[in-house]
This record gives sequence, C-alpha cells and structure tokens, in this order.
Amino acid sequence: MGGNAEQELASTEPQLDPFRKRPKTLLSKATNVIAPAIVVRMVRHLQKKPIEEAEEYGAKFGRFVMKIDSKHRNRTISNLKMIFPEWSDEKILKVTQQVFEHFGRIGADFTHIPLRSHEKVLSSSQVEGLEHLHEAMSLGKGVIAITGHFGNWEWLGQWMAANDTELAVVARDANQGPIQDLLQSIRESAGTVVLSRGNAARAILSRLKANKVIGILPDQNSRDIYVPFFGQMCGTVIGPATFHQKLGSPIVPVFAVRKGPEQYQIIFKPMIQPVSGYEAVEGITRAINNSLEEMIRAVPEQWLWMHDRWKSARLTNQLH
Repeated sequence: MGGNAEQELASTEPQLDPFRKRPKTLLSKATNVIAPAIVVRMVRHLQKKPIEEAEEYGAKFGRFVMKIDSKHRNRTISNLKMIFPEWSDEKILKVTQQVFEHFGRIGADFTHIPLRSHEKVLSSSQVEGLEHLHEAMSLGKGVIAITGHFGNWEWLGQWMAANDTELAVVARDANQGPIQDLLQSIRESAGTVVLSRGNAARAILSRLKANKVIGILPDQNSRDIYVPFFGQMCGTVIGPATFHQKLGSPIVPVFAVRKGPEQYQIIFKPMIQPVSGYEAVEGITRAINNSLEEMIRAVPEQWLWMHDRWKSARLTNQLH
C-alpha cells in the first residue's frame, strides 16, 4: 500500500460490457468441471480449523484473489474512486484490500455454519433495534427483511433460526450445480429456507401472507428503476417495493456487522417509509437505497464494492 498508489490506480476502469451474456469458452467449461472439486476440498479444509485460523486463511486468500483478479480489483477501485473522490489514493488501496480480506473472512465463516450451535450464535451476537422487527411482525402481514452484501448476511439466517424465526432468502443460483447444492445445504443446515431467484415470487407471496420473514438483498445491479445510490443514479430492483404495495408487508432493514471472528452486531432499523414526492414504488426504493447507503458509509470495507453496481446506469449514460 506504499507510495506507488497513483500508478496502481491508473487505468482501473474496465471495458464496458454489453448487457448480453458472452458465449462460454473452453476455459470456462473446464472451470465448471474443476471448480466444484476445489470448492468442496477447501470447505472441508476450513471446517477442520478453529474459526480464528479459518478466517485468517480466508483473509490471506482474499489478498491473493485481489492480486490475480484484475477485473474485480479494478472495479472495486473504480467504484471507491467514484463514490469517495475526497479519499487519497493510499486510502482507496487500503480499503480495497480490506474489502477482499473481509469477504475472504466471511467466506471462511460460511463453512463453519453447520458446526455452529444456536447457543453459540446467540452468545456471539449483540442485537440493536429488535423492537422494530417485533413491531413489524405484530402487523400480521409478514416482514420483508432488507439487507445487502454487507457485513455477514449469512449470519442473519443463523440468528433468526436461533430465535425460532424462520427466514426464507432469495438466493442466486451458482453457475455450477454441485457448488449450488453445497451452498444450499450449508444454508439449510442453519435453518434458513432457500428460494431460487428465478421462481421465488409465488413462494414469497405465500410466506408473507403466512406472516413469515423473507430476506432480500436488493443491492445488485438491475434495470428495473434508476434511483440515487451514493449520489449516483443506480439501476435498482423494485421487488421489495412491489411486494410491499401488493400485500402491505412492512420492510425492515437489518444488518450483521462483523466485529471479530464469530462476533457480530445485528442492527434492525425502523420500518421503511417512502421518500416523499415520488410515486409509491420509487419512493420506497429510494428509501431502501438510503438505508443501505447509511450503513455502508459507516463500515465501507464490509460491502461488496467489487460488484458492478452502477453498470446499467453507466451503460445508459446516467453517471456524472
């Protein structure tokens, strides 16, 4: 992270990708065969280690990925430069490394989910604002729990299950079937119900009508609607706002901030109220982005900056 920061930050803007998917190469097909075996072996290796050692292994792996994965390293740097123009080059690089280390750590923590008791989850969690969840549940219309790829969102499912509250999450399927099966089995071992993103709408409506909790991570690039996020227009999903409009289900932001190995602060925020002056769905979506932004600004190194969050806005010339 030394004095060559300006050189390291030069030419970090990746080439613009079209919306269409690119055809699979021979290398990508080979990866689909090899990757599952590597992932399974890594999971078993990490599960044999104490959590502190596993997380340090994860952080080391994160630093390795940062060095070899120029696409996501450059996207992280580019996003941070756009959102925090006042930051020095040294700080941009420092936070970039912290981001990769963080996701390495929580990736390692994920492998320990089947090994962790409910008692351990409860004793390792400091909870703030639980009354907001209770208030929302008392309405009898289900709860849309909004979080992001921030902190350790997988910890939330474990904590909910430990509190006898079933959480169903909408998860994107992995590209490789065996990896998808492994991820789902680990999540379900904690008591989390996993809904496939492509076929989730009916299951979400059914669960909300039964006054259950649905977890949604609406911080990925979309073309549904363009609303501000960190002062830049950003393509954002409207699913949470649409479900709220249809059923009246309250939207409660919740975050699990990592404080150390197996140590988390769970923060529930008040129910989302739409930003005034806009049509209902847009007002709600703006409020959701505001809540996510507030938490990310507080702990920026724990958000997924390597994701191309502003891709659709960039491709439609909506960034400044």
